[in-house]
Amino acid sequence: MNKTNLKGVAASLVMMSATLASSVPAFAAWEALPEVAPAPADNPTTEAKVALGKMLFMDPRFSSTGTVSCNSCHNVMEGGDDSRTFSMGVHGKTGGRNAPTVWNSAFHSVQFWDGRADLLEDQAKGPVTNPVEMGVTEIEQAMDKVRAIPGYKPYFDKAFGKDSMTVVNAAKAVGAFERTLITPNSPYDKYVKGDKKAMTAQQVSGMETFAAAGCTSCHSGAAFNGPKMAFGQGFYTKFPTFADNAYNKKYDLSADKGREEATGKAADAHMFRVPTLRNITDTAPYFHNGSVNDLSEAVALMAKTQLNKDLSDKEVKDIVAFLAALTGEYPEIVMPRLPATSGHSLIAD
Repeated sequence: MNKTNLKGVAASLVMMSATLASSVPAFAAWEALPEVAPAPADNPTTEAKVALGKMLFMDPRFSSTGTVSCNSCHNVMEGGDDSRTFSMGVHGKTGGRNAPTVWNSAFHSVQFWDGRADLLEDQAKGPVTNPVEMGVTEIEQAMDKVRAIPGYKPYFDKAFGKDSMTVVNAAKAVGAFERTLITPNSPYDKYVKGDKKAMTAQQVSGMETFAAAGCTSCHSGAAFNGPKMAFGQGFYTKFPTFADNAYNKKYDLSADKGREEATGKAADAHMFRVPTLRNITDTAPYFHNGSVNDLSEAVALMAKTQLNKDLSDKEVKDIVAFLAALTGEYPEIVMPRLPATSGHSLIAD
């Protein structure tokens, strides 16, 4: 073979390599979900904390009416939300934002839609004194109810030592429990680890379309909620970024000022923490205002409002198929036996 032919072969190989590279997902950029969530230095996860945290998470007696628990809005026996547009708290009151899933929330560097809480421990305290949610005037009132149940003391002693029945430790226990709510080993996770049969051809196509359209500019990382950041440093995006379209008008997406309501800064208007896409098939309705019930509609809306792109029906279907591959394996949750009160009721009508 002469030099001219060798050059031609080499050129053909280069073109072939380029074609293959453009058609195969770059696995280095795709991350599998870790099986252990990060924890702050002052609250390492232990079995004793998790057991106590699960009980507190499930117990409705600390709300003002004795009817609302953490699990009421973040049902871990399902998708970690409550399938409502807005969650219902005490006296049938409803809030103004959709309850995000608690599954994989440990991989958020800040909590709530507007990022106003740095840690799960901080988030756990918020709903207790929210007049719409659990409706307790002072958080110590809720803690007094915990202290009034003798059966809780041994669990606090085991988790934190003697004289440890405090608000801080109760929040730490709930945070420790929530860090066990992880759903790894999805078809996507298996695929990026090398199992080429874990996802269907349509899901692989959707994965490529998801990246090519620009969705990974926000929904990157193992939890598809943005780059890994230190606790307290949020990854935010403006929503909607492109507001002059029918979707914004139809679903009233701009009514909520987002992070501005927490910070008071005009620069934070319509900024929201990027939500995880893990298990998204199980967490409808979608967005901060719970206005969209259908995942296909949500995908088309996001393309238009965030990327100013109109996706074809095939592109939408392929991306939806890929998103279904992000649903992982839910660990078995056994409902705890809650400590009983001792001959009296904690609830006053």
